[in-house]
Amino acid sequence: MPTGTGTDAGTGTETGEGAAVTLENVRKIYQLGEPVHALDGVSLSIPRGSYTAIMGPSGSGKSTLMNLVGCLDTPTDGTVIVDGKDVTALSERERTRLRGTQVGFVFQTFNLMPRLTALENVALPQTFQGVGKDERRERARDLLARVGLADREDHLPSELSGGQRQRVALARALVNDPALVLADEPSGNLDTDTEADVLDLFAEFHDAGTTMVVVTHERHVAERAERIVHLLDGRIERIEELEGVGVEDDAGVEAGSGTASGPGPSAEPEAEAEASREGPKDRENRENRENRENRENREDSTDRS
Repeated sequence: MPTGTGTDAGTGTETGEGAAVTLENVRKIYQLGEPVHALDGVSLSIPRGSYTAIMGPSGSGKSTLMNLVGCLDTPTDGTVIVDGKDVTALSERERTRLRGTQVGFVFQTFNLMPRLTALENVALPQTFQGVGKDERRERARDLLARVGLADREDHLPSELSGGQRQRVALARALVNDPALVLADEPSGNLDTDTEADVLDLFAEFHDAGTTMVVVTHERHVAERAERIVHLLDGRIERIEELEGVGVEDDAGVEAGSGTASGPGPSAEPEAEAEASREGPKDRENRENRENRENRENREDSTDRS
């Protein structure tokens, strides 16, 4: 039966050449009247070829982390390394090139060009890399076939279903053979059956060697990954290693400590039975409740000190 185990919540599992992305003591502060610490001392390594999910309540830093990993923004302090390159040391032009060649994006709202066909949308990122027209179309056609849309290449986005548009978006994200693919709430606009099909495609491309990072608030989506990074108040609360699919980590982390503990004792049979009956929404509600309780406990401890 699949199980979850704890991992160092500060650094993850790999660094250096084995990592697609490495963050070292990253802080991101926004000046919105008063300083807002969106990320506060985050260190994380995302191994090449891995499948990582990022979870956390609203305001936990998920989007900020995604923007930094995707070279869309730079940190206030700390280091972000993508495909072996220190993003913080690059010019804006160099970051744009790195983003265009090494990072693929999949968005909740698809972000397809409405006047371009599916084939043209998939081929578009190669245009900015100087790839010839015939090669662009051949690569795009191959990827559309891999996502099951070989017969839809001449259709406009308005002529496609939500699931088909998300498949086009995934093919577009992969067209430049990036070091990693970042998916931001990729199933948010999909029905249950279509969501399952898209997540199956994510797993298929991961199995083929693509590094996948998915930001989600849905527990059942995160459980498709190999590990889940839990964010809370701009910090990594814990990292949950999943051996298989579908079971929540029982290895706790001391709230606010940034350090994972070892596997804890087994839950009581009644508790295990109750957890097994939980649906995705129940798990999400319980996790959000636990996050709030952890935050309140940490605030109480700070007040007492």
